[in-house]
Amino acid sequence: MNAPSSVPPEPAPARSTASALARPAEPAAIVIFGGTGDLARRKLFPALLHLRAAGLLPEDFAVIGVGRSVPDDAALRARIGEALPERGAAWDDFAARLYFVHGEADDPTTYVALARRLAEISARHHTNGNVLFYLAVPPTSFGPIVRNLGDAGLARSERGWRRVVIEKPFGRDLDSAVALDAELHHVLREEQIFRIDHYLGKETVQNLLVFRFANGVFEPIWNRRYVDHVQITVAEELGIEGRGAYYDTAGVLRDVVQNHVFQLLTLVAMEPPSSLAAEAVRNEKVKVLDAIRPMSPESVLRNAVRGQYAAGVANGRPVPGYREEPGVAPDSATETFAALRLDVDNWRWAGVPFYVRSGKRLPARCTEIIMQFRRPPLQLFSPAGVGDIEPNRLHIHVQPEEAISIEMKAKEPGAAIKLRDVRLAFDYRTLGPDLGATGYERLLYDVLVGDTTLFHRADMVLAAWRIATPVLDTWSAIRPRAFPNYAAGTWGPPEAEELLARDGRRWVSG
Repeated sequence: MNAPSSVPPEPAPARSTASALARPAEPAAIVIFGGTGDLARRKLFPALLHLRAAGLLPEDFAVIGVGRSVPDDAALRARIGEALPERGAAWDDFAARLYFVHGEADDPTTYVALARRLAEISARHHTNGNVLFYLAVPPTSFGPIVRNLGDAGLARSERGWRRVVIEKPFGRDLDSAVALDAELHHVLREEQIFRIDHYLGKETVQNLLVFRFANGVFEPIWNRRYVDHVQITVAEELGIEGRGAYYDTAGVLRDVVQNHVFQLLTLVAMEPPSSLAAEAVRNEKVKVLDAIRPMSPESVLRNAVRGQYAAGVANGRPVPGYREEPGVAPDSATETFAALRLDVDNWRWAGVPFYVRSGKRLPARCTEIIMQFRRPPLQLFSPAGVGDIEPNRLHIHVQPEEAISIEMKAKEPGAAIKLRDVRLAFDYRTLGPDLGATGYERLLYDVLVGDTTLFHRADMVLAAWRIATPVLDTWSAIRPRAFPNYAAGTWGPPEAEELLARDGRRWVSG
């Protein structure tokens, strides 16, 4: 949906990511709604401080927290300082640029106070009318905040840019995502909206483009002729960690699969873009989502598995089942595990299944992409007593380690032919220290310079919901009979293993 003609055009965004964090961003004020919340304290303020220490924030900047938990600037500075025990030399200057506006996100008077404070800060810190609004708030507040920004005249300016960062989830299903998109575009132009996914700030995720398109050895075999299948796992050891009230209305398909997992899939499966311009990259990602075969209710029953954890053991200690967690209904049908078989119906990937899974209370915390290649067409070594040879696998480790490795075969020393698996690998620690520890540094920097490459475009969000919504609808219509169906500390329900076993395959992790 197009914005009304009264909304002025946004200044042209950066054309590509080629600058790679080489220059400080423009002067700007950064407004964080939910400025004293968990996300702001644990991720956003540390990321901004890391950027400041690295010289990537402008000399002229300020940060305004908006919320209810503290009364004034001094209290915000103290709250954030407590959350940053290793503040470093940049802290004093950074703290002096922190401000607070006390108010409710749905109260118009909050925006009057915010406008007044922005004017003061623009004069004091020379931010040139540039404002980044970060909505670190529950999804129900996205629409009201944007409406109030529009009503207060803060969503546009005669000089400088205005950009809005929105955290996931972007809707609950296709219909709600369409409605939210229309609400946002009533006030904002698409180029002002940065739908953030912190997974895309991780170095290994960003490196997928380099790995694929800067190394001539891989791209020729990155297709159906050589690839047997792809696995994507996003596993968490933790449970819901006090988020029962939210999680019981969401579930893992909405919380992780529809956004994080599908975005990883697009980076693996996309065609080479015509350039590194943001729109060229995002165009190719949308094409992948559009090519994923829609699921009928019958195919959901065959190709989608859901689970919910029971009591079990995690890290050597007993943990409760999901239904015993605070805020969770005692008969909850919410899934904490999901596994899907997806088919990308295009020329490159026809016939290559993509198996994806994510869950809570699994044995390990790991995010990993595994590309399994086809076996050699002739078993040359069988006369020497060598049986079936395990296929070569490429492992892209996203977290907790960020690394890439490939499994190869080698002969053991000696007269007899004995094969051994060897792993060729590197991790990012060998390339130098990270810019920061939160994963938000690169994304915040990109918003400040106007680079949209790593952010969700509206059509990407809707395309992802078109894949997920039929699964959610089928699961909603048919109540699970066996919940809970996997113990905490295991790799999910047995049906997830069967999903691959009937194709003659198995999960590699776990």
